[in-house]
Amino acid sequence: MKTKKIVTALLMFCFMFIFVQPATAAASSLIIINKANNQLAYFENNKVVKTFKVGTGRQPSYTPEGSFKIVNKIVNRPYYTGHIPGGDPRNPLGNRWLGLNARGTWGTTYAIHGNNNANSIGGYVSAGCIRMYNNDVQWLYARIPVNTPVIITTSGKTFTAIASANGYKVTNGSTVPVYSIYNLKKGSRGAEVKELQTRLTNLGYSTKGTDGIFGANTDAAVRKFQKAKKLTVDGIVGPATKKALGMF
Repeated sequence: MKTKKIVTALLMFCFMFIFVQPATAAASSLIIINKANNQLAYFENNKVVKTFKVGTGRQPSYTPEGSFKIVNKIVNRPYYTGHIPGGDPRNPLGNRWLGLNARGTWGTTYAIHGNNNANSIGGYVSAGCIRMYNNDVQWLYARIPVNTPVIITTSGKTFTAIASANGYKVTNGSTVPVYSIYNLKKGSRGAEVKELQTRLTNLGYSTKGTDGIFGANTDAAVRKFQKAKKLTVDGIVGPATKKALGMF
C-alpha cells in the first residue's frame, strides 16, 4: 500500500512537470534578437543583462522569425562549404557556434555565431545566420546552456515588451546599453567608431571628423582622453576606456 502511494505521488509530480509550458516558466536564460535594429538581448534571472550588436540576413526572409531553441554548441566549427578548418582566421563562422532548430533544421543551418569580418556586425549581411563579434559570442557561449529559448522578431517594441508578449515574466529594469567586448583601435571602422568619435568630440577631444574610421586623429584623441582619465595610454578602446566614455 505504501509503495502504491509513493508511485502515485511520483506519477503526479512527473505529470505536473511535463505540462509546464516553457513560455510561462521563469526566464532564467533567454535570448531575443530584434531584426529591426539588429540587436540581441541576453536575459538572465528574468532581467536583461547585456545587449549586443548583431548581423542578420541580407533579405528580411533570410533570418527566420519565431521561437526556437539552442540545440547544439560547437567551438571552432569548420566552414565545410569553403573547406576552412575551425579556428582558422579565414573562417567566416568565427570561434563559437550556437545552433538553432529553425525551419526544420537541427542546429546545422541556422545559428548565432562569430565572424571573421568585424565590420559586418550590425548590418544586414548574412545568408540567414546571426553574426556576432567573436569576443561577444564567446562571452554568450560560456553562459547559456543547450535548450535556451531564442526569440527572433522584427519589432518596434522594447526587449522586455517582446519577452512579455511571448509569455515570459521579466522585470522592467533600466535600459541596458548595447554592449560589445570588441576592442576598437587604429584601423577599426564602422558605426561604433563613429559613436566613439562623437563622444570624444563632445567631451572636447577632437577627432577632426566623425567618419567612422579609426585613424591617426582618433588615435591621438583617444590617448589624450586616456591620459586625462588616468587609464592605460595605448590608443586601444577596450572595456575600461569604453566605460569611461559611457559606451556601456
